[in-house]
Amino acid sequence: MLHFARWLLAAAIVFFAPFLALADGIAIVQAPEQSFGVCVGKNAKAAFDCARKQCVKGGAAKEDCLEMAYCDSSWTVDVFMQSKEGNHWHEYYCGWKSRADAEAAGKLACNKNRMKELMECSAVQYYDPAGKPQLEN
Repeated sequence: MLHFARWLLAAAIVFFAPFLALADGIAIVQAPEQSFGVCVGKNAKAAFDCARKQCVKGGAAKEDCLEMAYCDSSWTVDVFMQSKEGNHWHEYYCGWKSRADAEAAGKLACNKNRMKELMECSAVQYYDPAGKPQLEN
């Protein structure tokens, strides 16, 4: 019986370990034209505080680091957009269950029929549910 209990505990650890490693949410902070931060945390406040520290470490003033997005642990896509007038910005779409879903969201955001005022639009980064960037810069 003890052998079976150990086996059951080991099986439970192997099965649930990937879920325990995930953060509860991902926050994105940006200081336009300066810096940004992406961080995971137990809640929105913790994740934003961490992302803001990254943004400041990148050279921006704390008050310039604006909260852009927060989602529960999920795949996230960062989309760069530039208008024909030259203004540019990033939009963040999170909450996706897979990288393929995040990629589809990036393509939809850059749909030329919908975004006729843009001269450039592309997905520039994907973050996994643990907040790890997937593309090398």
